[in-house]
Amino acid sequence: MLSQIELGKSVPTINSLWKIARALEVTFSALIGPAGEGTPVVVRSSTSRFLTNASATFSSRPLFPLDRRHRAEFYELRIKPECEERSQPHAAGTFENLVVASGSLEMSVDGVVYPLESGDAIYFNADSVHSYRNVGKGEAILYLVMTYGEEGSDVGLTSPEP
Repeated sequence: MLSQIELGKSVPTINSLWKIARALEVTFSALIGPAGEGTPVVVRSSTSRFLTNASATFSSRPLFPLDRRHRAEFYELRIKPECEERSQPHAAGTFENLVVASGSLEMSVDGVVYPLESGDAIYFNADSVHSYRNVGKGEAILYLVMTYGEEGSDVGLTSPEP
């Protein structure tokens, strides 16, 4: 039966697919559903959405597939000169790891300001008020990894703004 399906000489019935799923010890939905987590997904720059604030001085681009659940998310942030973007506290157990790819930034976490230059990184608990402020003369480009707490917290499809 399998060889005929592989050769394209037979179309499997639902019953055949159930038998194959049981033999492989996987769920039926895993067998017929979309590609699993182990399948590479290319996120093309040319088709990515940049989400911006009202004044278009801050933009965030998800660098991961939005159609899957994630415990960690990866963003590219772009901040125009003199822009400050404030973020409300995220769910308890959420951490941000931010690296400055280019430019100068003042990162404020719970009222404490951390000056950052190109190549610097900061890791912090994001369940407090925090803000990103470009203090340089050119656009600042940052890369952000947001990590959510254990299962049962607000893990899931994300709002695109960190």
